[in-house]
Amino acid sequence: MNIKDKKIDELIELCQKIRDKILKTVSHNGGHLSSNIGAVELTVAMHYVFDVKKDPFIFDVSHQSYTHKLLTNRWEEFDTLRQFNGISGYTKPSESKYDYFIAGHSSTSISLAFGAAKSIKLKKEDRTPIVLIGDGSMSAGMAYEALNELGDRKYPVIIILNDNEMSIAKPIGAISKYLSQAMAGEFYQKIKEKTEQFLSYLPDSASYLARRFEESLRLITPGVLFEELGLEYIGPVNGHDLKSLIETLEVAKKLKKPVIVHAQTLKGKGYERAEGYYEKWHGVGPFDLKSGQALSKSSKKSATELFSDALFELAKKYENVVGVTAAMPSGTGLDRLIKEFPDRFWDVAIAEQHAVTSMAAMAKEGFKPFVTIYSTFLQRAYDQIIHDVCIMNLSVVFAMDRAGIVGEDGETHQGVFDISYLNAIPNMTIFAPSSDETMEEAIIYAYKHQGPCALRYPRGAFLEYESKESPVFKLGEGKIIKDGEEIAFLGFGQGVGRAWMVKELLKDSLNPAIVDLRFVKPLDDKLLKSLVNSFKTWVIFSDSAKKGGVSEIITAWLSENDIKEIKIISTEYKDSFIPHGKTEEVEDFLNVSPRKIVELIINETKR
Repeated sequence: MNIKDKKIDELIELCQKIRDKILKTVSHNGGHLSSNIGAVELTVAMHYVFDVKKDPFIFDVSHQSYTHKLLTNRWEEFDTLRQFNGISGYTKPSESKYDYFIAGHSSTSISLAFGAAKSIKLKKEDRTPIVLIGDGSMSAGMAYEALNELGDRKYPVIIILNDNEMSIAKPIGAISKYLSQAMAGEFYQKIKEKTEQFLSYLPDSASYLARRFEESLRLITPGVLFEELGLEYIGPVNGHDLKSLIETLEVAKKLKKPVIVHAQTLKGKGYERAEGYYEKWHGVGPFDLKSGQALSKSSKKSATELFSDALFELAKKYENVVGVTAAMPSGTGLDRLIKEFPDRFWDVAIAEQHAVTSMAAMAKEGFKPFVTIYSTFLQRAYDQIIHDVCIMNLSVVFAMDRAGIVGEDGETHQGVFDISYLNAIPNMTIFAPSSDETMEEAIIYAYKHQGPCALRYPRGAFLEYESKESPVFKLGEGKIIKDGEEIAFLGFGQGVGRAWMVKELLKDSLNPAIVDLRFVKPLDDKLLKSLVNSFKTWVIFSDSAKKGGVSEIITAWLSENDIKEIKIISTEYKDSFIPHGKTEEVEDFLNVSPRKIVELIINETKR
C-alpha cells in the first residue's frame, strides 16, 4: 500500500481503518491486541517517512507488527492471522520480503539494526535501519549492549522507543521508572529548587521564565541516559499525533546519526476496554467486541492454574520458598504470589539471565527458589543455568510453563527444546506431572529435591486418563498406570494423556500397557528393565523435540545396558521448526495427532 502521496487527513482516516481491521480480526482469531492498536500511528509514520522497499524495518518482539503487515500487501490475507497456513502474528521473512527479520523474543532489534547498519556501510548503500521497540524490551540487557556499541560507532540507525508506560505487565526496573517518572527524580527537583531560589531575587514577571524552564527540562531530561551513551535524543513526542510523528522522523532521518525518538503512546488506544490494562488485553483469545467477553473458556483448570495453586500452598507452609518470573506474572500464575508475598516473589521484567542468577544466590543462602518461565524463554538463560546453578549443584527449581506446542504463536514460541538442552547438563534432574492430581505432588517433590531440577507442563489443561496409582513422586521412579500385552506406551508429562487417547482409539486391535515415566533424568532403571521382559515394542509419547528428546534418551539407555531386542517408536516432533496454528491442526500436520499416531503404530507393528 503506497501511502507517501496521502495527506495528513487521509493518513489519519487510514489509521482508524487499520485500527478497526485489527480489532475485528483479533476479536475473531485472537492475538496481540493492545500493543498493536497502540502503535498504529507510529507504524504509519515509519512507512510514510522511510522506504520499506529498501530500509530495514525491525520490530522488537514483533507482536506489534500488525499495522506493518496491513501496509505491506497483506490486507486481504490478514483475516487468516495466526491460523494454520495463514499469516503469522510476528514478522516472518518467508511470509513477506518486507519483514526484515524473524522475531518473537524480546530485545533483539537494536542489535539487528546495528548489524544491518554495519553491512550497509560496507556495501556503501543509502539505506537506514529503523527500529520500533517498546519500553518493556528496554528492561533486557541485550538492548543496552547494542546501544553501547551503536553510540560509540555512530552509524545511522533510527530507534523509536514506544513508551506506553506499560510492557506486558507493569514495568519493572530503572528504565521504566526513568522514562515515566524523571520529573519526580531528585536531580530534577534540585535543579528546580535552585532555579526557583535564583528567580526569587528577580521581578515577579520572571515567573513566566520559571514555567518555560520547567517545560524545557521536561523535554530534555528523559534523554540524558541515551545522550550519555552517545545517541541523539528527540522527545518525548505524542505517539498518536501523526503530523508531529512524521515531522520528528523527518528530522531524525536527516541527522544521519543514531537517534532515539521517544514516543509516548496509550496501549490499547481506540478500544476503551483495553486502554490502561496491563496484561488482560495484551494477548487475547477470540472475544466479543461489544462486551469484551471471551467467546470460550475451558471449565477445566489449566496446568498453570494448578501450578499456581500448589506453589501458593507451599509458600504458605514454608517461608523459605521464593520465586521469580520474567515479565509474565499472570501468564505463569505468579501474580497472586507476588501480591500475597511481595517480599518473596518477584517479576524482574524481561531479564531471564538475571532471574536465574539472582535465584542461584538465594539458593546458596538457604532459600528454595522457583524460577517460573515459559519453556521458550528459558532458552535465553542457558549459560546461567549451567554456570550459576548446575556447576555448584544449587537447589533451584525451574518450572517450565507452556512446554510443548503452544499453537498460534508459532516457531519462536513452541516449547519443545527444553528436554534436549537440559538433559546435557550434569546435576540436572528432569521430571513432569501428567495430570491435575500429580501436579501438586510434583511441586512438593520439587521443594524437597536437593540440587537443580526442572519440571515441565503444558499450555492449557492436562489431557485426562484413568489411574489408581498413588501420585507421590520419588526420585527416578515411574508408574505403570495400566497393564497390557505385547506393546508398551511410555508417556512423559502430557504424553501420558495422549497415550491414553491413542489406547482408546486402538482398543479393538491392541492392548497396550501405559507407563508414566515421570522422570527422564534419571530414568527408572528397575521399571524399564521389567518392561524389557514383557514388551518388545515401546512407543514414546512426549510433547518435545525428537532430537535429544525422550525417545533418544531411552534409546541411549537401551544401548548402555546392551539391550538390542526393543523396538522404539517415537511420536515426538521431528527435526524442524513448528509452524503456527491451532494445536490440533499443527499436530495433524506433524503426524502426531492421536489419529495419525494410531496409523503409525499399526503400520510399524505390521513390519
